[in-house]
Amino acid sequence: MTHIHPRTLILGLLGMLTCTGIFCLGSGSCPIPMARVTAVITSHAAGFPDPTTLPRLDQTIVWDIRLPRLLVAVSTGICLAVSGAVFQGCFRNPLVEPYILGISSGAAFGAALGIVCPAFFMSTQVLAFGFGSLAVAMAWSMARQQGETPVAGLVLSGIITGSIFASLVGILKYIAADTALREIVFWLMGGFYYAGWTDAALLLTVSGMGLVLTWAMAWRINILSLGDTQARSLGINPEPNKVLLIGAATLMTATAVSCSGVIAWVGLMIPHGARMIVGPDHRVVIPVSALLGALYLLICDTIARTLTQAEIPIGIITSLIGAPYLFFLIRTRGRRSLGG
Repeated sequence: MTHIHPRTLILGLLGMLTCTGIFCLGSGSCPIPMARVTAVITSHAAGFPDPTTLPRLDQTIVWDIRLPRLLVAVSTGICLAVSGAVFQGCFRNPLVEPYILGISSGAAFGAALGIVCPAFFMSTQVLAFGFGSLAVAMAWSMARQQGETPVAGLVLSGIITGSIFASLVGILKYIAADTALREIVFWLMGGFYYAGWTDAALLLTVSGMGLVLTWAMAWRINILSLGDTQARSLGINPEPNKVLLIGAATLMTATAVSCSGVIAWVGLMIPHGARMIVGPDHRVVIPVSALLGALYLLICDTIARTLTQAEIPIGIITSLIGAPYLFFLIRTRGRRSLGG
């Protein structure tokens, strides 16, 4: 447990995120000093200094390429980390992640379908979002019994649903042409290669609304994490609250996956890190998870695009960090850290 007041911690993380963001905007194959990065942002956002007085190349790199990518990375980190905290609280299992209900496999099938058959279907993002949401709906309907949705049944249904869509992705990869196959593989590894202002606006809206809703319901997550019997004894009907919370988390995850591909480990490890710092209270865990997730993906994305001349898929970076982190967690903190 930390001795830092939660408000101080949140403000400190906001400051770190801001400073890191400005640094990352200036980093890349074409470095730009922080003063010029700040000038470009203020010129477009506030009209000062006059944009015509700034180099056009700086404006193109910072405002048109790096800033929307930064916002997409930050929003994706918020979506995945907050969704992970919500799922772990609702399912009372700290090993649950946002993809447990088959979201990633469903979205992967939608994206692969759009890549393999672009002439017959709508955009890849819309298909990824649609099939990701469909996978969750299938898992939910399979698990629902007599008006209730047991957590164990929901998790098993998610595994089944994910397996079905993973098999369908395998079929599409088998029949895809070489170019389409390469695009599918890159999408499955995650990345912000094509991030633009449209994606940034969508993700900022969804992540902001999801964060506000889940933060407002954080005290209910605290009660739900005690179990359904305890929740009912405290006057909380668990079923509608779980539907709302899991629905919001699913929307956030599906939107992030549709724009950025499959990015593993963020929803699993970031809530763990937040609880290690601030304890189990979701009223603090959710905002801290959001900021840590945004900071983590921002740093990983900067590493992915600057470490080598050819950009590395960000899913590789997060997996290389996430797997050793979980191993460290198991070895050093044992069953207590994992809720055993």
